[in-house]
Amino acid sequence: MVRTPGTTPDKPNPHPDTVHQAQEFIAQIQCKIDRLLQDFADGQVTRAQFQRLYDRYQRQIGTVQQLLASAEHKSWREAIFETEDTLKLKKRFTAKPLGMRLYGIQNGQRIHTLGEFPIDDQLIAPLLHSCRATLPDSFRAGTRSAELENGQWLCFMPGRHTVLMALFSLQPSGDQLETLEHMHEDFEEVNLAALQSSRPEAEDLVYPFYALMQHRDPHYFSDQDS
Repeated sequence: MVRTPGTTPDKPNPHPDTVHQAQEFIAQIQCKIDRLLQDFADGQVTRAQFQRLYDRYQRQIGTVQQLLASAEHKSWREAIFETEDTLKLKKRFTAKPLGMRLYGIQNGQRIHTLGEFPIDDQLIAPLLHSCRATLPDSFRAGTRSAELENGQWLCFMPGRHTVLMALFSLQPSGDQLETLEHMHEDFEEVNLAALQSSRPEAEDLVYPFYALMQHRDPHYFSDQDS
C-alpha cells in the first residue's frame, strides 16, 4: 500500500456488525452446544473431547457477552479495539468463581466438589431441606444468592436432580448467573442416566462447570479420560 512518508496507516474499519448479529452468533454457538450434548449422549465424543469443546464454546459466548456489555453504543466487534488496560480493569472487578459443589436433590448427599469450597455441609443442610420441601418448577425459579461475611458470594441453584452451590469472589452479574444456570441444566441433561440412579459415581459424570473455574484440575483433562 502506498502512503505519504511520515504518516501512519489508518486502522482498518471493522464491519458494522450489530447487536442482532452478535446475538445470532451466540445462538449459533448454543446450537453447537446442544449438538455436543447429544453427541456425548450417543457416545460419539469422549469425556475429554466433550470437556474441551464445551469449554471452548462457553468462552466464545462469554467473550461476546462481555464485549457487548462493556461496549455501550459500539458494536461488539469494535469493542475488540478497546485498550488492554481498560479490559484488565473491568476484569479486576468481575466476580470469579472460586468453587462449586453438587448435591443430590432428594437425598442431600454430596456428589462432587470443584475448586475451593470451604463451606461445611452442615451449613448447607437447611438449604437442601428447604429445597426438597419446595421443589421449583424450573431452574431459575429457585436460584438465590447471598453475601458472606468475608465479602464472597454464595449462590444456591436447585435443578431437577441436583443442587448446585457456587462460591464467587464478588457478587456475580446476572449474565454470570444465567450462564451458570445453563451449565447446570446442561450438566443434568448430559448426565441424566447416571443421576437417575440411587448413587451416581462422580468419576463417571462430566462437569460443564470446569469452563468457568479459574483454577482447573489438570488431571481432569488427562488423555486417559474417556
